[in-house]
Amino acid sequence: MSIAVVVGNPKPASRTLDAAVMLATKIDAAGASLVVDVAELGDGLFGWGSEAVTAVIKSVCECEVAIFASPTYKASYTGLLKMFLDLMPANGLAGVVGVPMMLGAGPGHALAPEILLKPVLVELGATCPTKGLYLLDSAYSDGADMDQWCVAAVPQLMASVGAHAV
Repeated sequence: MSIAVVVGNPKPASRTLDAAVMLATKIDAAGASLVVDVAELGDGLFGWGSEAVTAVIKSVCECEVAIFASPTYKASYTGLLKMFLDLMPANGLAGVVGVPMMLGAGPGHALAPEILLKPVLVELGATCPTKGLYLLDSAYSDGADMDQWCVAAVPQLMASVGAHAV
């Protein structure tokens, strides 16, 4: 299975990136086949036509599963991730199973992936069969909350990937 990890943390090599890569491995032992740390795309995000950014977006859209991860900024996902998503073509994620994931400092924003990030992924054509994943940035590395989420979510993700393959 091909899994893309797309991380919209303004800080390269962030905890958000670490958590998203960890999640990819929990979904499929092979892990991520593509990792996009959006902060490393640079100036190409600030306009249309960057060949490098276009190639990355095309690669994400060709994966079976895409994890879109962001830290919680101002009770939402980052503007950096929004910039990346804005460059995607209409319905560009059609055929992709999307996983909205966010990290935050406290439980007060636990619904943010579900009510803020998931609708954007669906608008871009992704199928999002699971509830979004919210993790405390201080505790994600122990994997307990991620494991609990995976119990219900992984079978739903696999069923959706299988449905797209038909």
